[in-house]
Amino acid sequence: MKVASLGRAVLAALALGLAPGSAKPTNADAIPYPDGGLYNTTAYTFTAASGGDVIAYIVGGFGAGYSNELGLLINGAPSGAGFGLGNHSSSLGDSFNLGTAAAGDTLTFILHNLSLGMDAYSDPSLNAPYDAPGVAGHNHIYSTDYTATSPVFPGVPAGTYVAFEDLPFPNSDFNYDDESFVFTNVLIGPPPGSVPEPGDLGLLAGALVPLSALALRRRRMNCKTGRSPRAP
Repeated sequence: MKVASLGRAVLAALALGLAPGSAKPTNADAIPYPDGGLYNTTAYTFTAASGGDVIAYIVGGFGAGYSNELGLLINGAPSGAGFGLGNHSSSLGDSFNLGTAAAGDTLTFILHNLSLGMDAYSDPSLNAPYDAPGVAGHNHIYSTDYTATSPVFPGVPAGTYVAFEDLPFPNSDFNYDDESFVFTNVLIGPPPGSVPEPGDLGLLAGALVPLSALALRRRRMNCKTGRSPRAP
């Protein structure tokens, strides 16, 4: 393959995964949280996939020690739906309409802990009041795709899986399984048309550097052999 063609192929592949607004790759159906006992360092953002209702289906957390409910912020404001799907009062597959969002709206899920009288959020920056003094910005969720293939939650459509850890940090078991949901009309990642995150740009740059080096080596070889740089 010519260097130019190789470059175009790699750039095209990167464009599919790093196009502005594309969701970051996730570990689909790695449910429940696969690293129980370890703090989840991955922070997530969520956006509405299209204009319409955000529906939640409860799929876990029924045996948690604390009593919890679910709520939603849309672009930082309460959705107006209140709280629902209590982990001690709901059954697998029960659903709750969290409210109507516009395409690209920022969604922040709320774990309303009735036992502690406090709220934990899917946005780590909001969790300082929930955790111990001096422990700020910790991540209380795990999220991935749910494809309704493995595992299968009866009656629950494919969507975005979000599971909460309800124990305040740092004294937590980090199982991220104290109340879990599947959401429809929800994307993991920034809204469409947003600027790529710095980490994505770094990955793109890292891929281009080897291509540049390969092209330079080929030009040098062509100069030594007298071949045209355009020769196959």
